[in-house]
Amino acid sequence: MIRMLDRLLLFLYSIAIGAASVIAIAAACGAFQTSFLKNAVSDFTGESRSIQGTVIGVGIVLFLVSLRFFIVSVRRTGASAPTINQRTEHGDIRISVETVENLALKAASRTKGVKDLRARVRIAESGLEITIRAFIEGEGSIPAMSEDMQRTVSQQIEEATGIPVAEVSVFIANVTQSPTTFKSRVE
Repeated sequence: MIRMLDRLLLFLYSIAIGAASVIAIAAACGAFQTSFLKNAVSDFTGESRSIQGTVIGVGIVLFLVSLRFFIVSVRRTGASAPTINQRTEHGDIRISVETVENLALKAASRTKGVKDLRARVRIAESGLEITIRAFIEGEGSIPAMSEDMQRTVSQQIEEATGIPVAEVSVFIANVTQSPTTFKSRVE
């Protein structure tokens, strides 16, 4: 929720700063008449209290948003990489998502005819959701290869980490032909 609010604030802030920048550039290039600029400045500082109050209010809001973004940019987060946390009777175990992705790639590579693998792991309440993207060689059965890969990845991840795997999705990106070797004939 906080991240969504920060994104909304960043969007509104960038629009406001962008508009102010365009106005400042236009004023510096002489796009406005001098009398118009003098009247605008006197409205901000002079007799019209409603305009003056609005300008002060907008200025305070922009300052507070700037302060929020400064704090967010300087604040350090606890973990640099996303992790999966488990509690055992002996203490806590933290496994990085990258480790689980590498385990999934290792398990998927055991499937015959599979190459150029990529893995993505998402953490869900029901367990890990793993997506494998692969290129396959030759003319093997895609459903059989995919099921074998799903079974191997699921078993390997659950055995290695102790974390239940909710789903293993396999995306076959393309079929490649294995390079054929031609025998040259010398006469």
